[in-house]
Amino acid sequence: MCDDCSMPRMSRRNLILGGMVLAGAAMLPRYACARAPQNAISPDEALHRLMDGNARYAANAPAQRDFSARREMLAQSQHPVAAILSCADSRVAPELAFDQGPGDLFVIRVAGNFVNEDGLASIEYAVKYLNTPLIMVLGHSSCGAVGAAIKVAREGITLPGHLQGMMRDIGPAVEAVKASGQDDILPAAIVENVRRNVRRLETAEPILAGLVGDRKIKVVGTHYELTNGQVTLV
Repeated sequence: MCDDCSMPRMSRRNLILGGMVLAGAAMLPRYACARAPQNAISPDEALHRLMDGNARYAANAPAQRDFSARREMLAQSQHPVAAILSCADSRVAPELAFDQGPGDLFVIRVAGNFVNEDGLASIEYAVKYLNTPLIMVLGHSSCGAVGAAIKVAREGITLPGHLQGMMRDIGPAVEAVKASGQDDILPAAIVENVRRNVRRLETAEPILAGLVGDRKIKVVGTHYELTNGQVTLV
């Protein structure tokens, strides 16, 4: 008997099934690429994800991650679930505070977490071109920038360099709290500053206001407590 005759014969059915398996394997990368991005969620879902992450952070139980696993994918594109306007204070780190990784948050930082033209443009970019569904203004306890604005308002001093210009952006929140007659001005001014910047973002033309009105995006204000790491909604 020849060697060829001793080889098992493949039925037509087996050949067809084998071809289907190979064809399916060839299609896997295409299906993987077609998967919806992580930020294809509602603003409320994005907020829930961040607040769950903060609960883990405050409990000192962050999710375990292998940051190297996503680097190649992130080199090709980004799909942040939230744009966060945060204070530049070194004690406030949004990615840590919300237990998120690279590519998850689009963070704009400026002392006093107030909206200026460059910050607004950055947020517009996140919403318009990265499809980010949630915008968050993140204030924090013991904010030095707001504290400086209070000092300027009380004592009429002028700060050096460009610092005085920053006081003009934070000052209205301080004046509003002073006019209300509250005794402990700093905590109240920190919260008022967050609220005012939320309102500015909600009404910012020509991009954000329409999307907020159509409920395609949401703007929220939050407060980070330095002593325990907890974030609360304002």
